[in-house]
Parts: sequence; structure tokens; C-alpha cells
Amino acid sequence: MIKNALIFQGGWVGHEPEKVADILAGILKEENFIVNVTDTLETLEKEDLTAYDLIVPNWTQGTITDEQLEPLLKAVSAGTGLAGLHGGLGDSFRMATEYQFMAGGQWVAHPGDNDVTYTVKIKDQDHPLTKGLADFQVKSEQYYMHVDPAVYVHATTRFPIADGPHQSNGEVDMPVVWSKKWGKGRVYYCSLGHVAEIVRMPEVVSLMRKGFTWAARKENEKGVG
Repeated sequence: MIKNALIFQGGWVGHEPEKVADILAGILKEENFIVNVTDTLETLEKEDLTAYDLIVPNWTQGTITDEQLEPLLKAVSAGTGLAGLHGGLGDSFRMATEYQFMAGGQWVAHPGDNDVTYTVKIKDQDHPLTKGLADFQVKSEQYYMHVDPAVYVHATTRFPIADGPHQSNGEVDMPVVWSKKWGKGRVYYCSLGHVAEIVRMPEVVSLMRKGFTWAARKENEKGVG
């Protein structure tokens, strides 16, 4: 069945939003989505977002107006899926707390910056969002997130690795991949993907493929897990 997806890309250029959006669009097209990629947030207020089965934010930082945010919140609540990665979903619109509420978390730090080698640990290899995936290593930013306790965690990473004042708190397992609901809509997040090179990793491509198809609009389904 063909579905419709919207990617809105932009924000901080260090995350290579255009290149990442192109990779994500390619994954979606392989899964029979018709994809609309836009580089303006005005699309959120000018189009009927409920016509999309999936919306993919790829916009780090930046500012969103109430006129742009409200249609997005309402579309997801009505059943449109939301899925994204790294700062494109987890560090968008820092002043928009309701957006963060919907997303399930917000980036707050990456100790060690982009030179940290860390393990992504898959929690349940039988779950549809992680089936067939084993634990793997990444050398990139290790995202420390403030996370909604309501999310369903699918993969984690262990902190601390890099030095910093957070070390005095001891070891913690930080969510890397999670899912949740927002009204009738499904929300999927993966913290990997600092630049296009990381997004192209086979494991990240697989995670996003599974996340996109899972989050896209479903009819008459209940529950998240």
C-alpha cells in the first residue's frame, strides 16, 4: 500500500540536514512512500498535515511558531505518524516544550563530542522495531537525553564514557531508540545520526526503516509495544 510522507529539513547546518533528508527519503521510497521534502516550516501551516501518513522532522534547533506547531501536534494526535533521528527530532525548537512532550525527550549534552566510541545495546531482538539487530558500536556523538518516562525503550547506551561532571552520578543506561503514542499517532525516535555518514550505517538504516514503517498511520490498532 502506498503511503504519503513529509520530511521537513533545515536548522543547524552542522547536522547536514539536506544530505540526511535525502537518505531518509530514499529509505521511505524503498518502502513505497510518496515523499514530499520541504525546507520551510511554512509547509506545516499551509498544508493539510492529516493527509500524510508519516511526518519526519529533520530540523535541529530553530524556532517554530504556534501557527506551525499546532497543526503538527493535531495531525499526530489524529493518527499521522512521527519519526526521526538525532537532533532532527530530539533537539528541535528548544523553546517548544509541547513539541518535546510529543517527541518523548530532548537532547541536553554529548560528553566527548563527536569522538566517542560507544555500544548501542538492543533490549529486545524479537521486537518488530529491533528484530534481527544485534548490539553494535558507533563512533560519534553519544546523546545524553532528558526522556519521558512513558516511552517504550528499544535500545540503550551506557554512560559515562567521556569525562565530565556527570560521572559522579555513576553508570546509567540512556535510551537510544524509543517509541510512544501521541493521541492516535505513533512516535519513533533514534538518537543516532550526527551526520550523513552515520545515518548511512547499515544498522541506522535498518532502525529507521523499521521505525518509519512502524510509525506510519495504522488503522484500528491499539498499544505501542
